[in-house]
Parts: sequence; C-alpha cells; structure tokens
Amino acid sequence: MTKAEKVQFVIDTLKETYPTIPIPLDHKDPYTLLIAVLMSAQSTDVRVNQITPLLFERADNPYDMVKLSIEEIREIIKPVGLSPMKAKGIHGLSEIIIEKYNGEVPASFEALEAMPAVGHKTASVVMSQAFGIPAFPVDTHIHRLMYRWNLSNGKNVVQTEKDAKRLFPEELWNELHLQIIWYGREYSPARGWNLDKDVITRTIGRKTILDEYYKKTSR
Repeated sequence: MTKAEKVQFVIDTLKETYPTIPIPLDHKDPYTLLIAVLMSAQSTDVRVNQITPLLFERADNPYDMVKLSIEEIREIIKPVGLSPMKAKGIHGLSEIIIEKYNGEVPASFEALEAMPAVGHKTASVVMSQAFGIPAFPVDTHIHRLMYRWNLSNGKNVVQTEKDAKRLFPEELWNELHLQIIWYGREYSPARGWNLDKDVITRTIGRKTILDEYYKKTSR
C-alpha cells in the first residue's frame, strides 16, 4: 500500500467504525468545554465527567466561577489530580474571559493559549469541538496510533500534529481526531492490546511494532 492508500484506509475504517462520533467530555457550551478539557490533563475523561457536574452546579459560567475562591475550586476538583494548578488556571482564565472578552470564550488560538493553564492541545480541542474550526489536537492515543500506523515518527506531539495535518484532509480533522481517540481506547490501547481486534494496525502497522507484538505473543 502507498502512503496515500494507507491514509485512505484509516479514514474509511474509522468512518465505518464511528459513523457518529460522541464528544468524550460532557459540556454544554464553549466555557464548560474549556474547563472540562483543562481538567482532563493527566486525568481520564471518565473521571472528569464525574467531577464537572459538581463544579458546574456551583459555577457553569465565568461570573459565578470567580465568586468561588481558588481553594473552593481546588476542593471540588481534587479527584482529577493536579488540582492546585488547575484551580488557579480555572479562576484566572475566568477573570480574563470577563475582563477581556465580555464573558464569552474567544474563538482564537492566540487568545486561548495566552490564558493560564491552557496549552496548545486544550486550545485545539476548544477550537475544533466548540467552534468547528479545523484543528488536530494530539493526545496520547493519537500520538501512539500515528506511530503504530507508521504515519509519524513518534518523536513528540508537535511532530505528530504536523504529520496528521499534512496527511489528512483539513475538512476531516475535527472528526478524525475524535475517531482516532475512540479507536485507540477500544481497539488499540497501550495495555492489554489485542492485534486481532485492531484491523488498522494489523493492516498498515509499522513493521517493528508488529514484529515485537508477534514475538511477545508467541512466547
């Protein structure tokens, strides 16, 4: 298969597997999505979805959020980990959204990335999922799969994002990044991986990865 055929195979298989794509983090608007994505750093979406309702019950907009102290926010979000930094970020960005943007989350990479505790990946998720602007946020699943599929060298997430944007058509980025995340969780996880269920890696996978897998499983 040529590189172009491999890319098309990935697109077709993911489309077939996930014709409709649920968004992993529960939210109702750009602000609650921004907070949920920020909270998901080094945590799981399942854990975040358990905690956000408790936080949003108290404050689901920047005006109510700044009425809470950083300590109060931290207490609520403690189970998701890194709570001191995240609480500070949530409070700080809520102040900025009120002061600079009339309480509305700005639809701009630059504006989002200038906010406390908001990195490029968080900004990319908000831009694609809240505003429909093409972005390709790379999380651990996408990073792992792009390497397994021999579509990126796996050096770092910056390179993986560049490769994904170069290989896949821009109009599919917003769908694809979610489809790859779901696929990675269900069929191509880091642990407990069963290649028989993972049709994409089995078909186009990096030779060294496949050889290693077969070596391990034949022991």
